[in-house]
Amino acid sequence: MINDSNPYTGSAGGGVEFNPAILDRLLAEFLARDQSLPDLRPAYEVNFTYGHRIAYRHRPALAGNLPGILFIGGFRSAMRGVKARWLDHLAAAWGLGYTRFDPLGHGETGGAFLQGDISTWLSDTLTVLDTVTQGPQILIGSSMGGWLMVLTALARLERLAGLIGIAAAPDFTARLIEPRLTSALRDALDRDGVFYRASAYGDPDPITARLLADGRNNLILNRTHTMPVPVRLLHGTEDADVPYEYSLALAQNLKSPDLRVTLLKGADHRLSHSRDLAVLAQTLAEFFGESPKKA
Repeated sequence: MINDSNPYTGSAGGGVEFNPAILDRLLAEFLARDQSLPDLRPAYEVNFTYGHRIAYRHRPALAGNLPGILFIGGFRSAMRGVKARWLDHLAAAWGLGYTRFDPLGHGETGGAFLQGDISTWLSDTLTVLDTVTQGPQILIGSSMGGWLMVLTALARLERLAGLIGIAAAPDFTARLIEPRLTSALRDALDRDGVFYRASAYGDPDPITARLLADGRNNLILNRTHTMPVPVRLLHGTEDADVPYEYSLALAQNLKSPDLRVTLLKGADHRLSHSRDLAVLAQTLAEFFGESPKKA
C-alpha cells in the first residue's frame, strides 16, 4: 500500500481514539516545542552478559491493561532522535507505557562502539525488555532496529503484542555492506579490523570485521519465521540507504496473521518529516483501536 496523504490518529486513556484534529495538535506541539525541550535524565540497567551499563528512559503506563511500547533505534542513532522523542510524546498523550534505550557505543550509553555487533545490541535489547518493561510489548524497530526487532521477537514470542518496522534493514551487513567491499576495504579489515564508510548523516561509520562476521550469524532473511502478532512495515520509496524492497522481503519471510507494508511515496530513509511521523502515529494507534477518550 502506498500512503502519500496525512493519516488520522488519536488520543487515548484506556486506548486510542482516532481523531485527525488531535493528531494535528500533537504533531504541531511536538514540532514547535517538545522536540527541543531538555529530556529527562536517563536511568541505567546492567547487561551482565557483556558487562556494561545501558542508558534508558521509561514512561510508565497510566492504565495496566494495554501493551507497552519498546523502541529499538538504528545504527549509530540515539534515543533522543526525532522518532524516539515523537513516540514518547504520543505515549504521554495517550497514557501508554514507553521505553527507549541506547545500546553499547550509542548515545548516552557510550562505551566502545567498535566492540558492538548485532549479538551485543540484541543482548542490550533483551536486557531492557526483560528488566525494564512489563507485560506484552509492541516492538518498534528503526533501520538496524528493525533487524533487532525481529531477533528480539523470536527470542521472546510470549512478550509480543505487535511489531512496527520503520525503514527496516534486516541483514544489512551481509546484503548492503559486504557485496560492496573493494579489495582495498577488505585489506583494511584484515589489517586493522575496521574501515570507515562515508555517511550522509555525520562522521564516517566505523564498519568492523567483528560486525560483519557476527551479522552473518544473525541473518533472518534466509528463512521464514512464524510471527503470531500483527506486523506493520513502513518504508519510504526514495530511501537511498535501505531500498524499500528490504521491507517487502521481510514481509515475505514473516508468517503473520495480520501483516501490512506501507510505502510512503517520496519519503527518505529517516522517515522523520511531519507526514512520516503522522503515518507512524496512525500505525501505532491501530494496535489499540477505539477506546475511551483522553484529553
